[in-house]
Amino acid sequence: MSDSPSAGPSVSFADLGLGPDLLRALSEVGYEEPTPIQESAIPPILDGSDVLGLAATGTGKTAAFTLPLLQRISRGGPAPSGLILVPTRELAIQVAKAVHRYGKAMSIRVLPIYGGQSFGQQLRVLKRGVDVIVATPGRALDHIRRGTLDLVTIEVLVLDEADEMLDMGFADDLDAIVAELPETRQSLLFSATLAPRISKIAQKYLTDPVEVRITDEPTDSDDGPLIEQRAYLVRRPHKLAALGRVLDLESPEAAIVFCRTRNDVDELVESLNARGYRAEAMHGGMSQDERERVMKKLRAGSVDLLVATDVAARGIDISHLTHVVNYDVPNAPKSYVHRIGRVGRAGREGVAITLADPREHGLLRNIERLTHQRIAIESLPTVADLRARRLELTRAGLRETILEGGLDPFRVVIESLGEEFDLWDLALGAVKMAHEASLGEGVADEEEIPEARPPGHSRRDRGDRGDRPRGGGSGGRGEAGAGRRRTPGMSRLFIAAGRQKGIRPKDLVGAITGEAGVSGYQIGTIHIADKYALVEIADDVVDRVFEALKTAPIKGKRVRVKRDDR
Repeated sequence: MSDSPSAGPSVSFADLGLGPDLLRALSEVGYEEPTPIQESAIPPILDGSDVLGLAATGTGKTAAFTLPLLQRISRGGPAPSGLILVPTRELAIQVAKAVHRYGKAMSIRVLPIYGGQSFGQQLRVLKRGVDVIVATPGRALDHIRRGTLDLVTIEVLVLDEADEMLDMGFADDLDAIVAELPETRQSLLFSATLAPRISKIAQKYLTDPVEVRITDEPTDSDDGPLIEQRAYLVRRPHKLAALGRVLDLESPEAAIVFCRTRNDVDELVESLNARGYRAEAMHGGMSQDERERVMKKLRAGSVDLLVATDVAARGIDISHLTHVVNYDVPNAPKSYVHRIGRVGRAGREGVAITLADPREHGLLRNIERLTHQRIAIESLPTVADLRARRLELTRAGLRETILEGGLDPFRVVIESLGEEFDLWDLALGAVKMAHEASLGEGVADEEEIPEARPPGHSRRDRGDRGDRPRGGGSGGRGEAGAGRRRTPGMSRLFIAAGRQKGIRPKDLVGAITGEAGVSGYQIGTIHIADKYALVEIADDVVDRVFEALKTAPIKGKRVRVKRDDR
């Protein structure tokens, strides 16, 4: 078994044995050094070994298996050489984009296959020739059964998020797909946990695998009590707005905002400066003179925000630094410790804030286990919170102005208006003018940011409760359809299969998220009776789910689906 490497000399992607085309692609996207899972997994994959990788979502797993896969497979043939199976449409699209980005210089042809997309379009691309298929199990099996996907040429199989695929009821589909693959293939399985069921399929699909997992010895920080640690769950499209809101409420004297790649740093600096912040970049693509110029600005107070990668920020010590913001959750828990350790030094208090995508929730738990410190997950500040904070800043500024004195030159303004207006109204007018003038400095968006939840945490726990009928009956269609009130904002679908067909809540959730490409929080109440099931779907995606389920298999079979509008 190979554990994640502990701190030591930096390892580069070139040290791992990757070819020049891949190294060029990594440089172009701004990756500076491999994450622990990449450093541990890439060499044995390049050597041709089967690999069982254990790492949480967001640790760089996609590159850990994609990069060596691209280097090992045959390219340019009429049939695919690489097959990557993933649980959901979103992940299929994400992984396919990574394959295209890394393999562009190698002319890699990649096709994502998932439900909700035109079958004919997928078929046309398959006929033209594809090197790598990224697929959800249900749609891949559909192609296999129709004879439109031949897997006899597959050289490398990847099962990504294997634990999630099992949770979603894809075990039988995986068996059916793997049965179509050549025995000589290389197999890679990645999972967040090594549960008994993962061990079982690893024994079934892998041959003498190299086990790679991210582990770290618990680390205590002497400065821990001086650092207030908070996290906000926010989806990627809303991160910039969330960062602006957090910065406006926190009003840091100086802050470092950490990103994963050089490109991320440059893009965020440009966006922040466009919104009125004073931000500068710090990453490995800058010369030493450029770095020194940025540090002088920061120490002189002419820059408020330093946006940096982990590598570039090593050794930086800023005495007036009050906040560290993780724009991305760091791939390794120790990186988190190094990041937040830049505040709370020498008896000073500091604040560490993390903006985590819901899929990165597991990374936060890993960090807590390493540091023995709790990271409070809080609700993102609202527009009302932002406005209240701005009023508080106006009040504090006004108080400071009064205490400073030197008000006599302005008495003539009050005296000239005093006969026309009440003094209370004059004061309110002056406060309003000062407040509105200060808004030029407050640049956070004033639109509400949608609430985000970790995967599997919806408005209610859908667990096994969906197996039990409520209100007494388990039989007739009309009984269930008429006796249930729909949740506001939800529509209901009737599925003509129930307990007698072995349907469970996770089967329905897996089919909906995998084939229709919706998120778990967009699924509401699930009721399963003997011969049918009722599922609530958010109004804005119900049409997409309905169309996908009309052709998608549930537990390997197609079932009748229709709208239940009563």
